[in-house]
Amino acid sequence: MIDKKLLQRRFSRNSRTYDKYANVQKIMAKELIKTIDKEKNDKEINILEIGCGTGYLTKQLCMIFPNAKITAVDLAPGMIEVAKEKLKGMSVTFLCGDIEEISLKGNYDIIVSNATFQWVNDFEEVIKRLLLFLREDGILTFSTFGNRTFQELHNSYNQVKEQLGHCSIRPLGQSFFSFETLYQFCETSLLFTFLANFDIKGKQMIEYEYFPSVRDFLTSIKKIGASNSNQENVYLPPTFFKELIRFYEKNYREVKGVRATYHCMYISIHYVRTEDQ
Repeated sequence: MIDKKLLQRRFSRNSRTYDKYANVQKIMAKELIKTIDKEKNDKEINILEIGCGTGYLTKQLCMIFPNAKITAVDLAPGMIEVAKEKLKGMSVTFLCGDIEEISLKGNYDIIVSNATFQWVNDFEEVIKRLLLFLREDGILTFSTFGNRTFQELHNSYNQVKEQLGHCSIRPLGQSFFSFETLYQFCETSLLFTFLANFDIKGKQMIEYEYFPSVRDFLTSIKKIGASNSNQENVYLPPTFFKELIRFYEKNYREVKGVRATYHCMYISIHYVRTEDQ
């Protein structure tokens, strides 16, 4: 279970360093843009962005859809503050709140979310809810992280845990869905709207980042506010942490540096216009 208060504090605290370290999130944002129909770029459409962060994707949407009314939502006040500074003068309404609880109004032609849904506690309910606000011929498109994300860290953690016999130590961080599970959850959510005609598409990609050291990798996670925000945090004894670093360095260092895997997953749900309209 994600501790939303803790998550909110961490993202707000690191809002000024987020853009410097969120390299993969920027790649994912560019991939998301590809899924959106550009034929609507000169129309007065409504766009809802979930988890706008510092406004990187929001700015792209403003440029592509200059006549759109954009509502950008984020849990962290610090992120909203940075985004407002970055997008000053643009047609964006900012809302600070949790997408699992916040009150939404109206209907949207585009609902988009980049690297955010791994932070919700009830993914299926969030998808069901958002589909209710999607206009006919609209699209819900999002990216999130999959179960192979940080596989080097998790493999190192499990190996060291076994070697040192620390069976009582809990799993490290929250677990992410596999692509198959994510897709299935989306299909199940569509059953909720059985009177509507939806088309769902998805893909997955692997991105790698390389760091001078494991500590630099862990620092990068911290600097975007994405460290473990589960209600039950994991305490690692100093000896365990030291061995974890050693194992990671030994097994996952390449010519470019210490490798970290990002499993990027993309889903697009199109509310298809019926033939008689």
